[in-house]
Amino acid sequence: MNKKGHVLNAILLAIGLGYVLQPSGDVETFVTIVELFVPLVLGALFPDVDTAFGKHRKTLHSLPVLGIIIAYPVYFGNLQFVWIGVATHYLLDVVGSKRGIALFYPLSSTEYGLPIGVTTSSKWADTFTVAITLGELAALAAVQFFVVDLNTGTPREATAAVLASIPV
Repeated sequence: MNKKGHVLNAILLAIGLGYVLQPSGDVETFVTIVELFVPLVLGALFPDVDTAFGKHRKTLHSLPVLGIIIAYPVYFGNLQFVWIGVATHYLLDVVGSKRGIALFYPLSSTEYGLPIGVTTSSKWADTFTVAITLGELAALAAVQFFVVDLNTGTPREATAAVLASIPV
């Protein structure tokens, strides 16, 4: 995907996730959308910084980089939701584009993608972006309602029970 597609994805995610996290549709929903907007857009654009250095779709498009971004809110208490922007950027590049990304760079330069993607200049690129975004929102809603509260990181009751049953 191109930058326009990644920004479109982040904007739609901010709106959709705002309603997932605050479904009332009132001022709290709007505030949540505003709070999500900048972290999601920054996260969605971050992987393409590697166009200025390194190797595009390799240097900052890998699972180790995503792991570092996910660790920030856990260890430093900041950058919450930026990881969602980065993860959805990867998903758009793997599913929505023909080229794919080097998920295991620097260990491997092999680029992984699905054969259903389109070129970034395709008239279908925005349609693919919206379809993928809807799938991402469904997955995030499932995580929010059944696995863990995305606002607090608190596991849901069923998840907590499973985690408690694991012998340490």
